[in-house]
Amino acid sequence: MQSQKQFERHFSFEFFPPKTEQGEKRLDGVLATLGGLKPLYFSVTFGAGGSTQQGTVNTVKRIMQAGYDAAPHLSCIGSTRDNISQLLDTYIDMGVRRIVALRGDMPSGMHEAGEFRYANELVAFIRAQTGDHFHIEVAAYPEFHPQARTSRDDMARFMDKLAAGANGAITQYFFNPDAYYRFIDDCEKLGLNLPVVPGIMPITNYTQLARFSDMCGAEIPRWIRRRLQDFGDDMASLRHFGEEVVTCLCADLLDHGAPGLHFYTMNQADAVSAIWRNLGL
Repeated sequence: MQSQKQFERHFSFEFFPPKTEQGEKRLDGVLATLGGLKPLYFSVTFGAGGSTQQGTVNTVKRIMQAGYDAAPHLSCIGSTRDNISQLLDTYIDMGVRRIVALRGDMPSGMHEAGEFRYANELVAFIRAQTGDHFHIEVAAYPEFHPQARTSRDDMARFMDKLAAGANGAITQYFFNPDAYYRFIDDCEKLGLNLPVVPGIMPITNYTQLARFSDMCGAEIPRWIRRRLQDFGDDMASLRHFGEEVVTCLCADLLDHGAPGLHFYTMNQADAVSAIWRNLGL
């Protein structure tokens, strides 16, 4: 973890574009609450196959008009060089300085990825189009990408993204900190030297968490899964337990030198705020 201790610690929060007027109003409240914690930036997801592209632009604009820095996601799936180029121009005009570049998930019914097959190709295109204007974050997978053939292949794909010009990485969420520590060890053995910020998923709904985890390959340790199942409809106890588990995870990561935390908020403030208070940040 020595490589991570050199970087200035920072925190960030992730939103998805709301689809309704009610969702927009609710997000404004969440933004005001979490903005008070002074994160480095708020990231905004792109949606499967770029399905929320305009929503992403609108949400980024909303965040920046509120006085905060925003980092829009761009994904390969369903994207073309022309539309990515147009989005980059839009974000430059808006004053955006940070991008999260991802391969993205293939939505049901889509068989072709688009003009970009892998995230390293997207990163290289952003660099060719905009030089060093953007700080580019990419994804890292301490528990390995669910489609990776081997752990070596997974690390090779990660190195490709760095070679293409990425500045830093955000991990898929995890609940086993050893997976993150071993990933950092592997990076250090390869001489990689960049901040790898742990992605953190608050636990507020077992059914939703289990579905997300099965899709993205994030392991829910058996002892956590069984406890969550046992709570049944007792949502207050489930959330209290989830708050304790994730607080302990975050504290362990920060104590070992993680360069910050990136919270997947699901457009909610309560769980993140509670963890933040518990950590004394």
